Amino acid sequence: MMGHSHAVSGAMLYAASAPFLPPLLLHTHLQPSDILMGTVLCAGAALLPDLDHHDGTIANFLGPLSKLLCRLVAFVSGGHRHATHSFLFVALMSAGTWAGITYAGHWFTMGATFFLLALAIRALHLCPPGDGLSQWITVVGLAAMGTVGIERWMPSAPGWLPYAVGLGCMAHILGDCLTKKGAPLLWPHKERYETVLIQRSGNKVETKVLVPLMSVATLALLWFTALAPTVGS
Repeated sequence: MMGHSHAVSGAMLYAASAPFLPPLLLHTHLQPSDILMGTVLCAGAALLPDLDHHDGTIANFLGPLSKLLCRLVAFVSGGHRHATHSFLFVALMSAGTWAGITYAGHWFTMGATFFLLALAIRALHLCPPGDGLSQWITVVGLAAMGTVGIERWMPSAPGWLPYAVGLGCMAHILGDCLTKKGAPLLWPHKERYETVLIQRSGNKVETKVLVPLMSVATLALLWFTALAPTVGS
């Protein structure tokens, strides 16, 4: 799947699950602001498994720095669609986010927010196309402004952030299971799991059917779970 599709799927899953799973798993009911922030950050987190892709959306969102990071992760993880496309990676990202929030506190939270916002801005095409300087400046600038704005509402230790990161990663690897190459969900066991719905990344089924449906669903879900309660209060 394309980076844009992964981001939209992460946003949709967070918006759909926010009223139900956090109370069950985290024993907390999310406020409308938490749902809105989490939806955007989960869209960014849905790109994280592609840290192993040297030329994907995530490799280009922060210029040479992100390219270097992706090449390093690809080397350590065994290449594209190996370790980072597994349930183990989902667990590690969730646990790592929890540990960062717990032990590093506010600065980790703001750093993670900036990073995930930058990913979401790049994947959702909220910046100039291409990989040039104007694109990089726009992504960094918008992510910085968004982080400053979010700081007003973001708790210093948001218990839902590890959930958003894990759910975004889960959305990505499940989405890749809809393609021909599948994903090694149980890595280091190398078997790949697939139910082929998308024959080729970026084809019409993905771009003309799945992405529009997921986008409409996300907006509808946000209206009923976050926006409507705020308007009616």
